[in-house]
Amino acid sequence: MIKSTLKLVAAIVLFASCNQYEKAPSGMPYKITHASSNEKLLQQGQYVKLNVEYRLKGKDTVLSSTYGVIPVYFPVDTTRLGKYTFTEIITKCRKGDKIDFSLSIDTLVNLKVLEYNAVFKKGDLILGKAEIANVFNDVTAVDADYKKEQEAEKGREVKTIKEYLTKNKINATETPEGVFVVVKTAGDANQKIDSTKQVSVYYKGFTLKGETFDTNIKPNDASAKPYDVRIGEQSVIPGWEIGLKYFTKGAKGSIYVPAMLAYGPQANGVIKAYENLAFDIEIQDVMTKPVLAPTSAPAAPKGM
Repeated sequence: MIKSTLKLVAAIVLFASCNQYEKAPSGMPYKITHASSNEKLLQQGQYVKLNVEYRLKGKDTVLSSTYGVIPVYFPVDTTRLGKYTFTEIITKCRKGDKIDFSLSIDTLVNLKVLEYNAVFKKGDLILGKAEIANVFNDVTAVDADYKKEQEAEKGREVKTIKEYLTKNKINATETPEGVFVVVKTAGDANQKIDSTKQVSVYYKGFTLKGETFDTNIKPNDASAKPYDVRIGEQSVIPGWEIGLKYFTKGAKGSIYVPAMLAYGPQANGVIKAYENLAFDIEIQDVMTKPVLAPTSAPAAPKGM
């Protein structure tokens, strides 16, 4: 009798827990945990700052997350609340609220948002969570807050690079912008790099985990050519523009670049979102920038 009663109680608790989830108009299951009833519901024209994370159910695979990096900012537009995404129920939320939701891979495939592959398999679920950190009434306040978040993120990245350099006993010079430069072989002091120059560079780009993502240093390949960089024209990542100016013709060394001076939140192949990068470089030549004919610029190599 006691065992039957306990089973019944457990079933009731489980049922009540399941019923905490509602369904959005698209059918997406969601649950909102309200932080306070004193805050007003989000309204048309406001701007939301929130953290959001997606992971595969039953696995340790985090697909994407803004927790610990720069949050997401977007306007509340009641005419475009989205479909089968947490934004469709955003006007039910207040500052400080947390949203738990789940997305069916099958539904996302039917909506042509995803395709089945080695990661997204038939019958699987994506579990999502979002937390509203702040609400703004004008875009000026959003811009100011975003800049603070950018600086905080770069500070975390610089700290990580410093720890990496210390651990590996690498003595580097830190630039005012937060790039770290190691000149291993000095070059021609009369051939300095500045915004008037074009530089021919051999390089190997790699992550701090040691994964090479791109290189044109190929000792056994006679066709390998240096990459030409026109300094000051933003044709490469800011970290390169900054770091290369510490080298001269013939110099060799390394540049360590925080993610916010590289790709930031944008993933690029092996390079993950907010990934700090490193480059071994050799400066083959430094020359005054030639005048270019009005043609389309060549694509930059990965990580540049």
